[in-house]
Amino acid sequence: MGIPVGENLTGPRASFDVAEAATLLLDDRGIVRNWTKDAERVLGHQAADVLGTCVATLLAPDDAARMPDLAQRCRKDAGWAGVLKAVRCDGRKATLGVRVVPMPDSAGRPCWLVLAVDMTGSPGWAMGRSFPERMLAQSAIGMAVVDTDLRYVWSNAALERFGGGPRAARLGRRLGEIQPGLNAKVIEEQMRRVLDTGETVADYEHIGRPRSDPDRERAHSMSFTRLEDDAGNALGVFYTVVDITDRYRSRHRLALLDRASATIGRSLDVLQTAQDLADVAVPDLADCVAVDLLDTVFSGAEPCPLRLDATDTVVLRRAGQRSVREAAPEEVVEIGHPASYHRGSPPIRALESGTSWRVERLDPLAVEWATDIPRGRAALFRELGLHSAMVVPICARGATLGVTTFYRRESPAAFDEDDVRLAEEFVARAAVCIDNARRYTRERDAALALQRSLLPHGLPEQVAVEVASCYRPADELTGVGGDWFDVIPLSGARVALVVGDVIGHGIDAAATMGRLRTAVQTLADLDLRPDELLAHLDDLVGRSSREDDEDTAAADAHGVGASCLYVVYDPVTRQCSMASANHPAPAVVATDGTVDFPDLPRGPALGVGGLPFESVAFTLDEGSVLALYTDGLLAGDGPKSASSEGGRERLRRAMEAQGGSLEGLCNTVVGDLAPAHPCDDVALLLARTRSLGDDRVASWELTNDPAQVAGAREVTLRQLSAWGLDELAFTTELVVSELVTNAIRYASGPIRVRLIHENTLICEVADASSTSPHLRHPRTTDEGGRGLFLISQFTRRWGTRYTPEGKVIWAEQLLTPNGSEPLAAFGDLV
Repeated sequence: MGIPVGENLTGPRASFDVAEAATLLLDDRGIVRNWTKDAERVLGHQAADVLGTCVATLLAPDDAARMPDLAQRCRKDAGWAGVLKAVRCDGRKATLGVRVVPMPDSAGRPCWLVLAVDMTGSPGWAMGRSFPERMLAQSAIGMAVVDTDLRYVWSNAALERFGGGPRAARLGRRLGEIQPGLNAKVIEEQMRRVLDTGETVADYEHIGRPRSDPDRERAHSMSFTRLEDDAGNALGVFYTVVDITDRYRSRHRLALLDRASATIGRSLDVLQTAQDLADVAVPDLADCVAVDLLDTVFSGAEPCPLRLDATDTVVLRRAGQRSVREAAPEEVVEIGHPASYHRGSPPIRALESGTSWRVERLDPLAVEWATDIPRGRAALFRELGLHSAMVVPICARGATLGVTTFYRRESPAAFDEDDVRLAEEFVARAAVCIDNARRYTRERDAALALQRSLLPHGLPEQVAVEVASCYRPADELTGVGGDWFDVIPLSGARVALVVGDVIGHGIDAAATMGRLRTAVQTLADLDLRPDELLAHLDDLVGRSSREDDEDTAAADAHGVGASCLYVVYDPVTRQCSMASANHPAPAVVATDGTVDFPDLPRGPALGVGGLPFESVAFTLDEGSVLALYTDGLLAGDGPKSASSEGGRERLRRAMEAQGGSLEGLCNTVVGDLAPAHPCDDVALLLARTRSLGDDRVASWELTNDPAQVAGAREVTLRQLSAWGLDELAFTTELVVSELVTNAIRYASGPIRVRLIHENTLICEVADASSTSPHLRHPRTTDEGGRGLFLISQFTRRWGTRYTPEGKVIWAEQLLTPNGSEPLAAFGDLV
């Protein structure tokens, strides 16, 4: 019980509850004229002690000094209300809530009626019923009271801002009747729970469309408290409402951006990244999203400026799209297909300017932006029900890559500037990822082109072995590595099988591998023994690395530490010879299915130098399988351990289970031994040996006598006739005559002639000399020097290889030459 807060609440009509107030009467000079029992009760002074004294004597010194000023205010404002400190009869001070109102006496003289309430010990001023009513009514927080039937019995003015009409219109009605856009059922469930349990519910968030803003969802924080009588019986529910839409949208925006960060850019694929952008924006930001990119982005090329002078249509390509509807009628263009737009349409304007565009309400009768819409597909905004749109360009690193178009259909709210800013943040994150994917596409295409140029495009034709291969790089991003393999046809129907391993992965290792592979092919043409070839290769690597010995990375890039296995197989003798530069020995599968590993000395790695390389040779049965591999095949899921017995044993078991085609065995072995994501590059080359029977090889020994030349030509012609190769008689007779003549003239010891009939005809003449003949271009007046020149013109290829006993000069012819060409050429030469 008391007075309103503050000394400004004055006037005769100010509300004051007098039920517990002490009453006294003062004259115009402040002299006490009447002292009631209530005044005696509050202050303890007897009437006889107070009557006729100044009221200032009853107050504390500070308030007594204010009396002249308060008297002036009472005369001016016709009253006063406030707080004063009084002194009880026992000397204790009391805090009084005081109201002073004018009350003339019976003679019309001015007097003042004073009402005082003891507020000593109260936490604040004692308040009458009018004060909390005024406080609740004037509060900025929406407040209401509902009865046990959840019908309104009271609400304040602030609640009107949340919709539902004026306060008077609410009384006796339920929430669902006055706010049909809200999900009143869930709110009333909270009220029922509070009524049943008595437990207060605080900070309950509700999302809905109030009548005050039906086109946009708003967020409210609500609290519910049960009202009870003195016996604890429920009278109703008091609840408060606070609009937290801005806070809710900020939190929602941060959650969307967090999800976008986790979703967009999970892969280095342009289409997947564009689709991630569309997925993350639907349905929380838009009902339909389309992502269109320039054609150059798909190929990894640099984006080119738009040239619109010669055309009214701009063609982009659809990279991603998403709709809230399953049938997605908005998606009139399929992923990967062209998306054409009119030159002046908003998507193209945004693409040209690099700035976003927004329209709150689309004109349903406006000209459609897109062109070349497939027949039968609806695309008009009116038919699709699209009512609001915005276009955000996809810009990254100073280049515009495309545009993202956002539409709303289901949501009645139009896009606003906050939506544009959120969309721009989405697109900015996606733009960097799309540009990274574009750059990756370009780099990967370059790496794959490098790989295709460095690894064998196809295994060459040869009769010595049947081959199958498999290559699996550890660098999944570029798809290239440092392992390589090769099949090189050699003279005499022989074949070289090569496998190597360069330290590291990626483009640098691939480039080094390409140099080593080229060097091996060049050295193989010299028909060197395996150990000699590796010695030359080691010298080449060491020399290149010494040129850059101050740069460790450059030295590694020249192949220092690389390994190589070089194998030569001769199908005539079935002899296999090999040498290793720190590379594991191949697995040999015999015809009975047993698997063994030759005792092959492992020489030093390439470029390291030191110990010499050693060769081993042995004979293989026809149908044996050689498995050349890199150590990544045996490493498994653990550390690199190609030379371990465990890895060899796993390879042995995989090879023993061979059956069917060689290609199938190759895939099975790699699939069983190599993990899906190997830690090291994996290369496997399988070769099943063949042999040339005696019916495909003919050889003769000649003495060092010029008369043997005619005999050599004669037996050669007979052998060609037996093989049905009479059309090669002239050329072969010429080759044998020239090679045998040179051997008799310039060499010593026995001379051996050998003809080999495979997919070509090979003619070999061996002698005991190590001197190699040289091709000359004789002048017209020269009497000699035309032999090797004629052979080079009439045969497919020719060359010299050295043996422990001397050398072999060989020439190779195709089996179906044009018979007129040799004669014509011979006529030109002579």
